[in-house]
Amino acid sequence: MSSGLRVTSPAFEEGGWIPVEHSPLGADRSPELRLEGLDARAVSLVITFDDASHPLFPNYNHWVIWNVPATAVVPAAVPAGERVASLGGAVQGRAYGRHRYKGPKPPLNAVHAYTFTVYAVDRLIDVPPSGRRADVLRAIDGHVLQTATLSGRFRKGCA
Repeated sequence: MSSGLRVTSPAFEEGGWIPVEHSPLGADRSPELRLEGLDARAVSLVITFDDASHPLFPNYNHWVIWNVPATAVVPAAVPAGERVASLGGAVQGRAYGRHRYKGPKPPLNAVHAYTFTVYAVDRLIDVPPSGRRADVLRAIDGHVLQTATLSGRFRKGCA
């Protein structure tokens, strides 16, 4: 697997506060993700969004989307649905946000860390919309060219 992939967002900096707009307290829209150094061999992207601080379920998955066309910018506000026509038919699976992005929602006064992980993959994968993160990660095993993460924090009333 080659390195060099970097993911950023105009919504927040690495380790910063995720804005309320990207949570259920706001519009609950996915943030724009920008990729730098994407391998030219990448065919598609897989994106996961996980609560790294969940006390009962470590890395609790909030969003999983795959077969996103390999591009330098994944737009904000990815619409809900099993398949996303505006992203070339990308598939959204089952997570806390069933077939959709579901933003951060920790308990009152708790600060949770959240991580977007982007996988650059050398092919499209055949996982149905009923798939979960584990199914997708199994399907891309041996096909990941690059991986990058973007982490942020969220606490009700502080973002």
